[in-house]
Amino acid sequence: MTLRAVVAGVGHYLPARVVANADLEALVETSDEWIRSRSGIERRHFAAEGEMTSHLATHAARAALADAGMVADDIDAIIVATSTPDLTFPSVATMVQAELGMTQGFAFDVQAVCAGFVFALTTANGMILSGQARRVLVIGAETFSRLMDWNDRTTCVLFGDGAGALMLEAQTGTGESSDRGLLASDLHSDGRYKDLLYVDGGTSTGTTGHLRMAGKEVFRHAVEKLAETAHACLEKAGLTSGDVDWIVPHQANIRIIEGTAKKMQLSMDQVVVTVQDHGNTSAASIPLALSVGKARGQIKQGDLIVTEAIGGGLAWGSVVLRW
Repeated sequence: MTLRAVVAGVGHYLPARVVANADLEALVETSDEWIRSRSGIERRHFAAEGEMTSHLATHAARAALADAGMVADDIDAIIVATSTPDLTFPSVATMVQAELGMTQGFAFDVQAVCAGFVFALTTANGMILSGQARRVLVIGAETFSRLMDWNDRTTCVLFGDGAGALMLEAQTGTGESSDRGLLASDLHSDGRYKDLLYVDGGTSTGTTGHLRMAGKEVFRHAVEKLAETAHACLEKAGLTSGDVDWIVPHQANIRIIEGTAKKMQLSMDQVVVTVQDHGNTSAASIPLALSVGKARGQIKQGDLIVTEAIGGGLAWGSVVLRW
C-alpha cells in the first residue's frame, strides 16, 4: 500500500466589497471593454478597512473544515501561502491557528507569490508522506489590493483579494495513478527574472511598495512555462494530457489560461475558469477555483486534475491530483 495526501474538504472566501470594471473608471484611465478584452476580468473583491489576510484565510479554513466534516482538533498543521501577510511576523498561519482554536500541531507561511499555493501543497504532501503530519490545512490568502499603484492602469485593474483552502488527509492507495490524492508535483524558480514581476518595497527598504510588472514578458514566460511544467508533472505521474479531466490553473488572465490549454491540446471545456469574478488573487486563486469548481458540480470525486501557476521570482510549478 502507498500513502497518499487526499483532498478531504475545500472552501473559499471573498470579501463583501465587489468592485466592477466600471467602478475603476473613476480611479484610473480605463474601461470595462479594455479590461475584459485583455484579461477576461469583469469584477474583483476588495477587503474592507480593517479586514486582513488572516481574516480571509480563517473564513476559507472554516469552510474547508466544514466541507471535510472536521474540527480544529483534527488538524496537525496549517500552511498558508501568501505574499501579503498582516504583519512581518508572526505568520498568518499562526493567526489562523489561534482563530480556529487549534492549540496543538504547528503552522507556518510559504511565499512564492502566485505560485505559492502549488509550493504549499507540495510541502504539505511531503509532510504527510514523511509521517510529520496526518492532516494538513493548506490555505492561499491575499489582500493584493493593498499593493496596487492606482496610477498604473496596466496592473491595478488586474488584482483582487480572496482566500481558498484545502484539507489534506493521509489515506492509503495502491500506488497506481488511479489512486485519489496528490500523484506528482513539479516546482521551478529562476531568480534572473526578478524584474519582470516584483514589489518595489519591503521590510529592508522601509516601505510597503507597489506591484510592478512587465506584462508582455510575463505573458510569454507564463504560457511556455505553465504548459511545460504541466506536461512534466503528468509524465512523473505516468499520465498524459488525454487522461486529464480538468485543468484548474492560476486565475491571472484568460488569455494565459487559453494559451496554456491550447499548448496542452485540451479544450477550454476542460478548464475551470473563475478569473472573471475575482481577478488575480495570487496564491488564493487555485484553491478558490477548486472550491468554486466543486460547488458548480464541475469537479467530482475521481476526476484527474492538473493545477499550475507562475508568479514573481519567477517561480512556477504544477500538481497532478485525483479528486
